[in-house]
Amino acid sequence: MAKLSVDDDFKPTSVFVEDAEAQGRLGGYNQNVNARILNPLAGVSKNDLFDRVLRFCQEYGFEDHVETFQKGALVAQNQKGFEDLPELTEEDKYHLKRETTHKWHLPKALYFSIALCSLGSAIQGWDNTGANGANLSFPQEFGIEDNTWLVGVINSGPTLFGLLSAWAADPLNNWLGRRGTIFLTGLFCVFPVLAQAFTQNWWGLLLCRLFMGLGMGVKISTIPVFSAEISPASIRGGLVTSFQLWVAFGTLVGFCSNLIFYRVGRFAWRFQLGAAFVPAVPVLFFVLLCPESPRWLMKKSRYQEAFLSFCRLRNSELIAARDLYYAHCQVMTERDAFSGKSLGHRLWELFAVPRLRRAMISSAIIVTAQQFSGINIMSFYSSSIFSEAGYSTRDCLLTSLGFGLTTFVFAFPAVWTMDTFGRRNLLLFTFPNMAWCLLAAGLCFLIPSESSARVPLIALFIYLFTALYGPGMGPIPSIYFSEAFPLSHRELGAAFTICVNNAVGSALTLSFPSLLAKTTPTGAFGFYAGLNILAFITIFLVVPETMQRTLEELDYTFGVPIYRHARYQFGTWLPWFIRRHVLFQRSAKLEPLYLLEGL
Repeated sequence: MAKLSVDDDFKPTSVFVEDAEAQGRLGGYNQNVNARILNPLAGVSKNDLFDRVLRFCQEYGFEDHVETFQKGALVAQNQKGFEDLPELTEEDKYHLKRETTHKWHLPKALYFSIALCSLGSAIQGWDNTGANGANLSFPQEFGIEDNTWLVGVINSGPTLFGLLSAWAADPLNNWLGRRGTIFLTGLFCVFPVLAQAFTQNWWGLLLCRLFMGLGMGVKISTIPVFSAEISPASIRGGLVTSFQLWVAFGTLVGFCSNLIFYRVGRFAWRFQLGAAFVPAVPVLFFVLLCPESPRWLMKKSRYQEAFLSFCRLRNSELIAARDLYYAHCQVMTERDAFSGKSLGHRLWELFAVPRLRRAMISSAIIVTAQQFSGINIMSFYSSSIFSEAGYSTRDCLLTSLGFGLTTFVFAFPAVWTMDTFGRRNLLLFTFPNMAWCLLAAGLCFLIPSESSARVPLIALFIYLFTALYGPGMGPIPSIYFSEAFPLSHRELGAAFTICVNNAVGSALTLSFPSLLAKTTPTGAFGFYAGLNILAFITIFLVVPETMQRTLEELDYTFGVPIYRHARYQFGTWLPWFIRRHVLFQRSAKLEPLYLLEGL
């Protein structure tokens, strides 16, 4: 790992020295007992700030941009009071104002990068639904229709191999960068996927799906990280939602593909599985045209390239300079974490360093909760579930298409709600509602099969479940793990999270055919409803909010001990919620957990 320059400028300022020492640091990260989010430039005089910027520019070769970086540093120091800064021109203030009034007005290069790279995730949704339709024919083709565990192993092949391949994300990102890694993994999302259509036995199909997992495990962790690192903090959640939006699009197109090819007969599954290679092709051709992640370039001490990248991703050179210098200041407070540590040592730090451990636990809880929600079971087995309800093959695929359409349509609200209501609030609202939808769908299987209301009611509650999943649990896991970890451990933390996701997903996918056979759909749906409630309770107590904080400021958020977060939620937030929204006491005031100082 590249070693960042050590600069004595980035010690705690006199205003916060006492608090910083009281909180303590371990491995370069905050132990933020006081729950304070600090600006590293707060309390620095203008002359001292300009001297720091001058030394920064001299060290990294920005002598021609000293004035721009000095103005950027002033804005970073006075994020809400920039209009009173005499150093700024009217044009500077115009662009800074539009960050608030027109926050979605951003350069085309930013949208192109996020949309193109996220397109690679469409294969994930397309493959899931391709397997959904193929489940109706390939087991018969290979004579394994009675071996439900083997069918489950084949379906979960990508996630099974993803358990191993996810760990390659750290070295690959370190060597190739974000763009290079996305290009390489795209190769595994084209050729093994296409090869599925030509397999002659079940183990050949399994082998192709395992090779798919080699690319998908790394891709799933890299694309959200890349999107988060290039996005401005104010709408980072909405932009990273693009990943899930394309997954949902792939799900919808996959169901359409199933309907198109199901009449082919015994070879339908070959087209349904093989067609999923299509979304990865444009990614291979155009990903290297995207700007590289400026934070990855900073990690490699390639600050000149990082500034050029920020200039392509922001509306003005001043904003680019501000974001680069502010990120630099935050990273320098964590410089101990970049001291040439081995992969094994940094992996150990994920468990040993409190700030990293909290990010790991929160991210793991969220991806596990996503699997507990039951959505992947719907993606893989909705056709089988509707078949249990008495549908014909055509009607199964048509009803599953409705599931895919609902997934896609209701992924759009997340683009706007993610940075308005917050990740945590969306999860806490949707999980209980998803639980009762699953329970209701399961109970509808008890309606006599001759009743005309049975199948429509089952479909209705499954669609309601999916509509709630779209703006909540759907996009949040990829957003959360991409922003929770610091720059020094971002790829490794994302890889660990994906490993947890694949492990839980594989276990549930493997077990669902047998669970469905032994407990009936009612029992299976009731089981997942209970898992949704368990996920709700865990998220309420443990998972912190990450909305509208820069990636570097989140070091303070995850510096807060879990016991303090849980105590606040149970002892402060919950009583306030009851007084305000149950007893309707409008005078009830909520004491915030986090205290913002110098921001």
